[in-house]
Amino acid sequence: MTQQNTALTPWGEVGYVTYKRTYARKNGNKTEEWSDTVNRVIHACHSQLNCGFTPKEEDRLREIMMQLKGTVAGRFLWQLGTKTVDSLGLPSLQNCAFVVVDEPVRPFTWAFEMLMLGCGVGFNIQKENVIQLPQVRKRIKVTRKDENDADFIVPDSREGWTDLLKKTLEAAFYTGKGFTYATHLIRPKGSPIKGFGGTASGPEPLEKGIENIVGVLNARAGKILRPIDCLDIMNIIGSVVVAGNVRRSAEIAIGDADDIEYLRAKRWDLGNIPNWRAMSNNSVACDDFSTLPEEFWEGYNGNGEPYGLINLASSRAWGRTYETEYPDPDVQGYNPCAEQSLANFETCCLAEIYLPNITSQAELIEVATYLYRINKHSLSIKCAIEETEDVVHKNMRMGIGVTGYLQATEEQRSWLSETYEYLRHYDKEYSEAKGFPASIKLTTVKPSGTLSLLAGVTPGAHPGYSEFYIRRIRMSSDSEIAAACRENGYDVEYVRNFDGTEDHTTVVVSFPCKFPKGTAFAADLTALDQLEVIKRLQSEWSDNSVSVTIYYRKHELDAIKAWLSRNYNVIKSVSFLLHNEHGFDQAPLEEITEEQYLEMSSKVKRIDSIKDINFEDLDISECDNGACPIR
Repeated sequence: MTQQNTALTPWGEVGYVTYKRTYARKNGNKTEEWSDTVNRVIHACHSQLNCGFTPKEEDRLREIMMQLKGTVAGRFLWQLGTKTVDSLGLPSLQNCAFVVVDEPVRPFTWAFEMLMLGCGVGFNIQKENVIQLPQVRKRIKVTRKDENDADFIVPDSREGWTDLLKKTLEAAFYTGKGFTYATHLIRPKGSPIKGFGGTASGPEPLEKGIENIVGVLNARAGKILRPIDCLDIMNIIGSVVVAGNVRRSAEIAIGDADDIEYLRAKRWDLGNIPNWRAMSNNSVACDDFSTLPEEFWEGYNGNGEPYGLINLASSRAWGRTYETEYPDPDVQGYNPCAEQSLANFETCCLAEIYLPNITSQAELIEVATYLYRINKHSLSIKCAIEETEDVVHKNMRMGIGVTGYLQATEEQRSWLSETYEYLRHYDKEYSEAKGFPASIKLTTVKPSGTLSLLAGVTPGAHPGYSEFYIRRIRMSSDSEIAAACRENGYDVEYVRNFDGTEDHTTVVVSFPCKFPKGTAFAADLTALDQLEVIKRLQSEWSDNSVSVTIYYRKHELDAIKAWLSRNYNVIKSVSFLLHNEHGFDQAPLEEITEEQYLEMSSKVKRIDSIKDINFEDLDISECDNGACPIR
């Protein structure tokens, strides 16, 4: 097996540290280097995925990954070659997941399980779906009782936690009878979690989550749940998963544009917003831009979170703009970053091409082909969840993404359309040869926060945030790296909740950063410039969607509305964030002046040694807006 020197890899400014934190696995007392990770992935392509690469092809794939021209998804980098893939199969490698809330139990337990497996989960809570739920039968009492005679003793497993949620929902909707449960089998706080990494939270977050969910259910006794209630239950589930591991859950809620309660769910200026509502990004399903109520735009003024827009009609009708050869009629929603349209209970996988590092059209096609083959074979493996296996094996949906788009040259960008056309032709031939269904979707543009940090390129289709900025990173408050940051002068503070209280389990560390001169920055692009980037990529590359958070300023709102009014039929999904004055406390990114950067930098000592750091304690957001999962 060919070995490669990590020094040959064109790491970005924080690329190596990001890699070591996020994707390097421990093997005894040794932590992987990049060449080890690449070799593990390539070996698993043979042993677990049966990709059929020849030795010569394996050597070329190794070069492609070592030189950061293309990589498998972060989930693959972390999981391939592990026993977790052997035992769990398909869900262990899937980035994206989606469910419709039209049943009282299964959508919630499915989402809980997927979140605990590390998938980002989207959920549709439009009124036409939620109205299908039965009434909450009556008020129930669910009590923790850590004794052997409890009605249900929770096993120390994902399945055990999911079963407790299932029993709680069944009590509220069907039996009307409360019960007691015991948690003494659950491993104590701080115990290591094998397989997916991190440390255990103990049973307290589960207990608190069940208590809060019962509160939501009891408030609707004798009535059906509203979309806002379903949002709260899903968000509470997400908060339990977050508490169970330092990495954030990733959720997106899709509701109705005329649901005022839903539109006000994150209007913190109105007060009484539960902390758990921070767990999801919220969007509305809207097929006709002219029907949006004025209330929708209230969050765009900095007094709440601006909701995103999801065009399900366009998502179902065509792949790339107006290409109706590849309809997707079963689409009902999206994953948390809204780059992958999905059917009910569907999951999908991703990959990444670093466009600025590609030297020719032929190389772009070559890299895309290798990544396609890995994704295709991963989608064919078994899944213990029957409804998910059925839809995944039917659709074979993947998302081969590009990142560094606004850092690439115009010549590099011009190669994308022809490469897509090649992939469509190749998918038809390869699927027929291997006995697979053709893939309903092939390409995407995702936010690509963490993977882009490896190569130091601008994330996905985003510009650089600003020349000088603060990057805020969350980490466990008692981690070694948090202590090192304090000792070296970095600003470290507890996470502040919506209600102003502090979360003493997690801290936010502020790092002064800068991009090199010549980078395209958000300040150099108007909101309309950024929207035109989405429009072009939707036409030339992505047959899924293009996930971009449009940075805007308040004075641009009228122009944004006018642009969307003219172009909404070619948009599948879009979200917005005020470049400044967004109202987010401890935002992941904050623009600063050169003077502020120099002042902050003068007070800190760079951390050069990462020996003995527990990288599982560090949380680097996959998306700049904190939407997507780490791996």
